[in-house]
Amino acid sequence: MPKMKTHRGAAKRFSLTAKGKIKRSKAYASHILTKKTTKRKRSLRKSDLINKRDMNGIKRLIPYA
Repeated sequence: MPKMKTHRGAAKRFSLTAKGKIKRSKAYASHILTKKTTKRKRSLRKSDLINKRDMNGIKRLIPYA
């Protein structure tokens, strides 16, 4: 059986933590920043974990991560 291919777009957006959870960066931080508060922009810098319900779909896209 051939190897599975990694979805390159997903590989650039998601990474695995040591415990096997999937880490992501937050959205809405790239433009139209003037109307967003400093506190909100600061929290958008931090990474976040994906929802448990999305776990299987994302793991299928990055099988060797």
